[in-house]
Amino acid sequence: MSVLAAIAVLAVLIIVHELGHFLAARLQGIHVNRFSIGFGPVLLKYQGPQTEYALRAFPLGGFVGFPDDDPDSEIPPNDPNLLRNRPILDRAIVISAGVIANLIFAYLVFVTQFSTVGIPEQFNFQPGVIVPEVISQEAPAAQAGVRAGDIIMAVNGQPLEASEQAVRELMEVIRTSPNQPLEFEILRGNESVNLTVTPKAGEDGIAKIGVQLASNSSVARYRRPNSIGEVLSLAARQFQDTVVRTVQGFVMLITNFASVANQVAGPVKIVEQGAGLVAQDSNSLFPFTAIISINLAIINILPLPALDGGQLAFLLIEALRGKPLPARIQENVMQTGLVLLLGLGIFLIVRDTTQLAVVQRLFQ
Repeated sequence: MSVLAAIAVLAVLIIVHELGHFLAARLQGIHVNRFSIGFGPVLLKYQGPQTEYALRAFPLGGFVGFPDDDPDSEIPPNDPNLLRNRPILDRAIVISAGVIANLIFAYLVFVTQFSTVGIPEQFNFQPGVIVPEVISQEAPAAQAGVRAGDIIMAVNGQPLEASEQAVRELMEVIRTSPNQPLEFEILRGNESVNLTVTPKAGEDGIAKIGVQLASNSSVARYRRPNSIGEVLSLAARQFQDTVVRTVQGFVMLITNFASVANQVAGPVKIVEQGAGLVAQDSNSLFPFTAIISINLAIINILPLPALDGGQLAFLLIEALRGKPLPARIQENVMQTGLVLLLGLGIFLIVRDTTQLAVVQRLFQ
């Protein structure tokens, strides 16, 4: 059930994104002739009065189609309600609406979480500090063999107690130990592992090992919100923090691609991680959904061919030139980008599938 829940989350987020484009067009009176989830051959379709709704074979996204370049369309080329005949602002609204829809949806997910599940009030702390993510494969922790999901139980023989102070205590030891080997006792599943990690001083002079650290805790009790204002405020704060962390992650990916490229996840990896979180705590489905929705929004706003950001880049060039780039150039760039995007998607699916524990056991 947890796997199905994670798959359902991805499907919903794709629908939300494409629905943003669709509604932004229809509310402005712009013709839309296709609404598709996925790419490739059509599996199921329904022909509405104006739009064909379809489910396609490759679930790597979706698209909203317009009759502008459809040779079978009966709409005159000079129709003012064709997308290409609309002012730049109208087209920009349609193109950016998917990103906006995903961001709004993420915020509403946080609102729903705090409204229905409640606000965390009491935590159960367990010994150790969790490593949710290894930020860089070139950092000291990764070089020493630390992995995401590890629980650091002790450093230099000093146990990390079951306390909210454990993270701060470990961070203080790391910060004050530049170029000094630290002996980590790590719990990895049911296995105990001893690793030696040597922190390196950054440009700010503070020693780091290149991982995220989090309390080894779970929520023991929730409280009901005092007012809708508290819910909206907490949701806004959580939304802002998540957006900032996500943007920082993308900046690191762009500026230091070689060391973090292996952390790029495809649909299979996302479903695996989501299923694991939901299996541990069903309430984690809320932040998981919001985080993936925000990631989807930021990915799509990047100025890359075949993404919304690439189309917005074409509009910016058109605004600066006073006329659009030749259609052939735009089509070639978009088609090339789409092929590369699909290729990357297939690569990630194959890579992440081969790394699944159930698949690796088959070849042992």
